[in-house]
Amino acid sequence: MEKAKVYFTKNLTKENVVKLYQQLGINLPGKVAVKVHSGEAGNQNYLKPEFLKPMIDYVNGTVVECNTAYDGARDTTAKHEVLMQEHGWSKYFDVDIMDGENAKVVLEIPNGKVIKKNYVGSHLENYDSMLVLSHFKGHPMGGYGGALKQLSIGVSSSVGKRYIHCVGKENGTYEEMFQVDQDKFLEAMADAASSITKHFQDRIAYINIMANMSVDCDCCATAEDPCMQDIGILASLDPVAIDQACIDLVKNSQDAGKDHLLERINSRHGTHTIDAAYDLGIGNKEYELIEIA
Repeated sequence: MEKAKVYFTKNLTKENVVKLYQQLGINLPGKVAVKVHSGEAGNQNYLKPEFLKPMIDYVNGTVVECNTAYDGARDTTAKHEVLMQEHGWSKYFDVDIMDGENAKVVLEIPNGKVIKKNYVGSHLENYDSMLVLSHFKGHPMGGYGGALKQLSIGVSSSVGKRYIHCVGKENGTYEEMFQVDQDKFLEAMADAASSITKHFQDRIAYINIMANMSVDCDCCATAEDPCMQDIGILASLDPVAIDQACIDLVKNSQDAGKDHLLERINSRHGTHTIDAAYDLGIGNKEYELIEIA
């Protein structure tokens, strides 16, 4: 398999997000869904809409999100829409909670390792292409959050999130979400991610932003502060390669704070998601990192 191209800049500016996207040579067609993380109420680390505005405007995109599978400010559409306003997303963009009417579409995953279907918000069918804007950081369950998590947990409906967390058990309880085999959960995430890449095929692109890197996710209302310095921006057409490149940049960093982040990633077997996604054929772990000034 030919190495994937991953473009990288150390210069964290909103203009450079657009510049790296342009390096990809892709023109996302039609109505573009831009997957972001809205940030849980109280979270201080999520990427702010002002920083992403030039990129989202560049593709004339609609910001999309889905409701959570746990209590908080995003577990119902009504509350989620209020949060999107409070965090500034609705000020700048059209915002779509894709499972807004609790409606879901089933995407089949015949070759899935753990799950054979993925429940996504029904509004997904309204879009022709997708830009996945990911904040790379740690995660309490997945070890890390990047492009693959955005594709899987991020795009799944509230019902779908619980289904993935419960490794394919229908109507799993909240408690069961945290009592499953860890590697099977990570493989279920990879399965779900594969259904989104299959749905959009060559009409999807990925940008990972390595800033505000806490061991905690933007879904945490009370998150640790970042444990290491910002690294930069990455862009690719390959979700496996871009996440692998982020992991490698952390490992190769001279920042002493990387040990705390790597402990979170390794203790949760986080890179197993990358391995599983590679096995499913949705991307390549071998990549060429192309640095842009």
